[in-house]
Amino acid sequence: MPTKVWLDTDIGTDVDDAVALSLALVSPEIELIGVSTVYGDVGLRSRMALRLLALAGAAGVPVHSGCERPLLNDRPVYWAGWEGEGLLTAEDEMLRTREIRSTILRPSPEHAADAIIRAVSRNEGEVVLAAIGPLSNVGLALMKEPALAQKVRLLLTMGGVCRCGANGLDLPFAEHNIKCDPEAASLVFRCGAPIVMVGLDVTTRVRITAEGVQAVRNVGDPLRLALADQLQRYLAAMKRDYTTMHDPLALAYAIKPELLRLAPCDVLVETRSEIAAGATWVRHNAASRTQVAVGVDSERFEEFLLERLTGARS
Repeated sequence: MPTKVWLDTDIGTDVDDAVALSLALVSPEIELIGVSTVYGDVGLRSRMALRLLALAGAAGVPVHSGCERPLLNDRPVYWAGWEGEGLLTAEDEMLRTREIRSTILRPSPEHAADAIIRAVSRNEGEVVLAAIGPLSNVGLALMKEPALAQKVRLLLTMGGVCRCGANGLDLPFAEHNIKCDPEAASLVFRCGAPIVMVGLDVTTRVRITAEGVQAVRNVGDPLRLALADQLQRYLAAMKRDYTTMHDPLALAYAIKPELLRLAPCDVLVETRSEIAAGATWVRHNAASRTQVAVGVDSERFEEFLLERLTGARS
């Protein structure tokens, strides 16, 4: 049976969220039961997710907008400015400004936190909650319903960094998703749910190249054409011929867990430091319900990702 997955995402800033959503859509091992958006203009992020779902023929998957700002509303929101370009049309934005919502790009009215609570409660013990953005929606859901931690099958996060591998000196103190809302992250990592943290220690080791983007484009269907366009735009913005696949690697754990090597650890989130707010302090603990990714089969993952995105067998 496919694994029920709810994807909570800040799609639109880094292209890796769009790739992760697409990976979920083309993987038979996953039943995508819902998508929620977090951080910044969540309405725009929701319309991006709805567009990709429609292009994939999955318009029935509900999309819910969530928290626009960190839970304490005490940090500025990072916004790159290119979110939605090339995917959302001028007509989409014109309809938005006139308050005439097109049906296809209309998110569900229920707040993301409430939708997450409802979906997990209806499928107790079955849902992998894949949080690949800041953890504000998940944190708010846990504040409203603490029992969510015991009802979820797995809380799969892309975020954090423990700086314990050979690449440790090259990594920051705090990873983006965590430092956007450290208080929410702290709440999540202390909630008692089974958690897998896929952080920069492993995600910085996996890429998709310009050659791979062209292979995705060559498939020629609406989803792949849109995804390749988003990837190419991001490569141009970054001024390089590759980009790192943070979020797809995290999502891949729900499909092929053998791609990652995990270690049981306690994870504490720094919330007060002026220098390292959002840092994740990691300590080995064999009894912990949190597993931290400390190794990755990079070559195998990159092959797997391209095989899925191009329709080849894997």
